[in-house]
Amino acid sequence: MIAATLASLFLAPALLLGGGTTPAPAPAAAPVTWQIDAAHSEVTFRVRHLVSRVRGGFNDFSGNIVADPANLGAGSVQVEIKTASVDTNNERRDTHLRSADFFDAPTHPTITFRSTRVEANGRSLKVHGNLTLRGVTKPVVLEGQMLEVGGAAGKRRIGFEASTTINRMDYGVTWNRAAEGGGAVLGDEVQITLNIEAVEQPAS
Repeated sequence: MIAATLASLFLAPALLLGGGTTPAPAPAAAPVTWQIDAAHSEVTFRVRHLVSRVRGGFNDFSGNIVADPANLGAGSVQVEIKTASVDTNNERRDTHLRSADFFDAPTHPTITFRSTRVEANGRSLKVHGNLTLRGVTKPVVLEGQMLEVGGAAGKRRIGFEASTTINRMDYGVTWNRAAEGGGAVLGDEVQITLNIEAVEQPAS
């Protein structure tokens, strides 16, 4: 009993002074790079046509996401879309969309998005960045959320969905035609939606 008391008296100052018993802080998680799996992802858009909305998308796109699921605000995104891959399920319309009236695919073969910062609130996200279309770069904000993190075939995957609305006039896409009874055939606002599944890449 006396020995135990003496030991505690000697140990107490050491504990108070941090005598080697305080655990070292856990190292910060390294950023994880995820490569977009285009076969399981979609980049789509919607625009008003007369009295309804027409949906289209792109079949050829790629990109990387740098994200720690536990710290999404420190992440970044870059996406590249091939304009010639536009697909609205109507070949005549798609040919027109590839022309200088719209995407001007021969002169501007890609649309790009590069993030500048990410705001995260749990799984909800606001991804600020620059969208370049027809050689014009404008700031946009993609709003969405992280979906799930899972695995398949020994590889982790992560899912996101996000959308934004742009004015096509800001990017020089000005073609239109008068509608019978007044107004125009096409609306100016275009809603862009990304549904993304990405695969974790090995650490370099």
